Amino acid sequence: MHETKTTIGRRTLLGGTIATLAAPALLLRVARAADEPIRIGFPTPLTGPFGAEAKDQVRCAELAIKQFNAAGGLKGRQVELLVRDDKLNRGEAATRTLELIEKDKVACIVGALSSSVQLAVNEVTKARGMLYVSISQSDTITAMPDFSRTTFHEALNPHMTAGAVARHVFKPGMKVAILLADYAYGQEMAAGFRSAAAAIGGIDIVLEQKHPFGAADYSTFLPRLRAAKADVVCICNFGRDQANSIKQAVDFGLKRQSKIVVPVLLYNQRLAGSPEAFEGIIGGSNYYWTIEDHVPTAKAFNDAYRADTSGGVPSDYGAYGYAGIRLVLDAMRRAGSVDADALVHQIENAKYDTYKGPETMRACDHQAVQSVLILQSKAKAAMKNATDLFDVLAMDDGSEANLRSCADLGHVAGK
Repeated sequence: MHETKTTIGRRTLLGGTIATLAAPALLLRVARAADEPIRIGFPTPLTGPFGAEAKDQVRCAELAIKQFNAAGGLKGRQVELLVRDDKLNRGEAATRTLELIEKDKVACIVGALSSSVQLAVNEVTKARGMLYVSISQSDTITAMPDFSRTTFHEALNPHMTAGAVARHVFKPGMKVAILLADYAYGQEMAAGFRSAAAAIGGIDIVLEQKHPFGAADYSTFLPRLRAAKADVVCICNFGRDQANSIKQAVDFGLKRQSKIVVPVLLYNQRLAGSPEAFEGIIGGSNYYWTIEDHVPTAKAFNDAYRADTSGGVPSDYGAYGYAGIRLVLDAMRRAGSVDADALVHQIENAKYDTYKGPETMRACDHQAVQSVLILQSKAKAAMKNATDLFDVLAMDDGSEANLRSCADLGHVAGK
């Protein structure tokens, strides 16, 4: 009878032992990862001239996350919002975004409140295949070459917003003058008004007057606007620039001669400015709280905000914060995952209604197709309370017909 001997080498023995010991550790790490919170990065300019809008963006984004976590999160995992101040600076925004991705290990990025800053954020996320939902107006982020398969634009864009205002106000035979902040936002809004004027026909744009971003004094620009004797003056700027330029234009007597319109009539700037300065001014908006009277999701959003803030109402740009986060969270819930490819698949061609009525995400350029509200600022005597700032004159249906075509944006069919 022969005895069979099996020889086990030292390396084999050690390898098997290490594998046996490592297996529980690996399982433990996987289990811990499943229990760790899902982090969402949120760059926004908390300091600077857009601070009021940014702070309400954060407040509404946090509300969306509270609701998601209260409903059980993603398979029990909770979500955290990591807010970073981009200081309205491209370099700062890129640095903070890179830190969020590489150091904080966020699942995705939502945010930014400037056309140029969001493009800086997009450069970082695009290079790393990170999902990014932009919540600030831009005409370029959905166009080539800035477009990315992992970038989505939940906000309105200047072509949509200025176009809706122009269709409501411009009539053939009118003379139009434009005052614009000399950076991406002002330039794109002015282009939106020009495009709409050309489509309407018979509109004479008699003056385009640029001013520097953050101007405190408009006295050197207003005489040219008055001398133009335009029927309509379009003021294309944002944040404190809007409040300052409107007040000075009214003090200068411009409103007695011309109808003043803005592409985006900002809730927080109207709160900060006087009713007398803003009275009668028309502008566009993504959201105004009184649509709750006929939009159920607006009523639910407002009620949740009131409960969270002891009676306040959300602003327009605050609503973007809520909508952008909801877009991502709802996609995570449907996908059952935070994987970027899975989320892209869920968001492309999505039809949803989170806060203002139906929206559709257009697949070719990842632009949210949505309504534009046309608002007019109320006289002080007509206000019922401190938040009763505007009348809703109309709701542009936000159909795809009012967007630039995907071919115009540089997208090739089927790619």
